[in-house]
Amino acid sequence: MQPQLSDKVVIVTGASSGIGRAAATLFAAEGARLVLAGRREGPLADLARSLDPTGARVVEVAGDVTREDVAARLVAVAVERFGGLDAAFNNVGDTGMAAPIPDLSLADWRAVVEANLTSAFLAAKTQIPALLARGGGALLFTGTFVGHTVGFPGLTAYGAAKAGVLGLMRGLAAEYGAQGIRVNALLPGGTDTPMFAAGLPEPAAESRAFIENLHGLKRIAAPEEMARAALFLLSDAASFVTGATLLADGGLSVTRA
Repeated sequence: MQPQLSDKVVIVTGASSGIGRAAATLFAAEGARLVLAGRREGPLADLARSLDPTGARVVEVAGDVTREDVAARLVAVAVERFGGLDAAFNNVGDTGMAAPIPDLSLADWRAVVEANLTSAFLAAKTQIPALLARGGGALLFTGTFVGHTVGFPGLTAYGAAKAGVLGLMRGLAAEYGAQGIRVNALLPGGTDTPMFAAGLPEPAAESRAFIENLHGLKRIAAPEEMARAALFLLSDAASFVTGATLLADGGLSVTRA
């Protein structure tokens, strides 16, 4: 079977762990040339070397993608090392401080918006010109069901920021579809990542069981399951899919609606 991303140049943010790491691993196996981004230099470099010890097809850029210079550098590296950009999985995000809105400081609010919405804006701002130069391509943003189909106490700021990402995605899809750029969002349910584990209230085992039970499938996802959904949306298999929100949430939304 032909690799689904054969020689496509793809940026993956949030690649050092969780869904981003699983996506980078899968995309490399599917033939992509990768620019990997993350804040933790050590784990990012380890992943890049494990995927491609020669460095010929995988390169890492450590930094904070809420900074415009870092977002621009990812694109510059893609162009300089691989000749252009075909797709990006803008996966980075952060739930931020879990608290009712009156208990959040303005700094807390801004941190959540920066991590989720501003990073998506900067990704689009820097990546779209490179995609246009290539004649088109695909952008994928990681959203969430929180604030889209379900509200969760304590995560209102996170839900609002991610809802903003979906608004950004839809606007970009409408604006750039005629120029060959597809733009979509992946909305994961509970996924077994370090961020998920770190956010579990004590006792963690009981919290995990409760969250598993919220899902129609009565479990949480493996990161590799989200990676396969991302692969579909970035590949030519989704060539007529744009402006879409793919709920890969294990039935959580339909059981909680």
